[in-house]
Amino acid sequence: MGETNASELITVGTTVFERQRPQASVIRHSLADTRHSVFWRDDLPESLTPDRPQLVGTHRADLVIVGGGYTGLWTALLAGERMPGAKIVVVEAQRVGWAASGRNGGFCESSLTHGHENGMARWPNEMPLIERLGLENLDAIQESESRYGMDFQFERTGQLAPAVEPHQVEWLKEWAAEGEQGVVYLDEDEVRASVNSPTYLAGVWEKDACGMVHPARMAAELARVCEERGVEIFERSHVTGLDTSGPGVVVITEHGRVEASRAALGTNVFPSLLKRNRLMTVPVYDYVLMTEPLSDEQLTSIGWNDRQGIGDLANQFHYYRITRDNRILFGGYDAIYYYGRRVEPGHEHRPETWEKLAGHFFTTFPQLEGLRFTHQWAGAIDSSTQFTAFFGTARERRVAYAAGFTGLGVGSTRFAGEVMLDLLDGVSNERTELEMVRKRPIPFPPEPAASLAVNTVRWSLDRADHNFGKRNLLLKTLDALGLGFDS
Repeated sequence: MGETNASELITVGTTVFERQRPQASVIRHSLADTRHSVFWRDDLPESLTPDRPQLVGTHRADLVIVGGGYTGLWTALLAGERMPGAKIVVVEAQRVGWAASGRNGGFCESSLTHGHENGMARWPNEMPLIERLGLENLDAIQESESRYGMDFQFERTGQLAPAVEPHQVEWLKEWAAEGEQGVVYLDEDEVRASVNSPTYLAGVWEKDACGMVHPARMAAELARVCEERGVEIFERSHVTGLDTSGPGVVVITEHGRVEASRAALGTNVFPSLLKRNRLMTVPVYDYVLMTEPLSDEQLTSIGWNDRQGIGDLANQFHYYRITRDNRILFGGYDAIYYYGRRVEPGHEHRPETWEKLAGHFFTTFPQLEGLRFTHQWAGAIDSSTQFTAFFGTARERRVAYAAGFTGLGVGSTRFAGEVMLDLLDGVSNERTELEMVRKRPIPFPPEPAASLAVNTVRWSLDRADHNFGKRNLLLKTLDALGLGFDS
């Protein structure tokens, strides 16, 4: 007996909406030959993946940076400009861009607050300044390609937010009515003329606030430019200790050490070297699929000529974008927290999530039935309770840190580098006087409370998505407490 398409019915008032779900055979076919590997890293040329040395013996520096992702590399590059001739060392546990910086979707946003709404809920009086600083930061990232001779495939496409449930249409109309510059409302015909998905009921296109990048190329190019300016980068050098008993800072690895005047920590989701930050983040795993390149006929069937990044309005949302060689990256929805805050390779393998994502992909683009996914991967996001990065110093202002980017760090890591250097220098300026920089968010509880809390909230968010966006008492209470569980 042949398979038939299943469907789901959504009822609003007296109106019934029907949405087709793809056949199981379509999903099986699409995933049959998928590699468990990060496409972005596989796509790097050998010239951008030099085999850098391990830290061995004692080295001395003016500034030592722990972490060879975006945060650490932007900090190193900016520090070199602030301190010409200074000795700067970066120590990375794996390879440059190995973790979140090489695995993300490549959405480089101007927002420093995980969106306007989250920022307004927390720092309403500062939002005009924060949004200006965010746009200036995004402009600087865009300009950095020509300034430093880099190529990380930056495209200032903006971002499309489609309504995929009837109640979301009013949300978009209210958003567009606020009059933000560069925000354009698209009705159903207009949004489908832009990107042809039968699930789209309306859309808002933020034209200026986001660019698309090749994530691994961005990390690799930053590392190359840093080294050309004299920064020394050590790979495969896991930091085991941070000693500030003397006048400076000593970063200790298994086979070596760096003695420096000051240190900046860009360790992202991994356990902090500072005890005060051990409960400030939790690792939440995100899963991604990448398609094979689309044919000209397939591209025509979906439109997408403006190549915007796309993220829907659900709490458990999908994000997707088109690459330079016309593949589609499709991720999100399942955000999984594993008991114990552990970051482990085993957490990256989750076939049920990739099957779910493939089903959602073909619901979004049924005209692409038959397309295959070439890559599947996962990575851990450093989630904070305020849903955006926090900053600070420790050890008599000899150590600065930034963490908790909550999946929106591609752009804001550069801003974080500026902030950490400001804090180390004791500078008072627009950045360091921000409340979002001066005050720390509420920490997560230890286990077993953390697991219970995170998974209960996730269940509540899923219920809200299937109940016209209505938030239950738990979510309303967390909103009132200023905890960041809104997406």
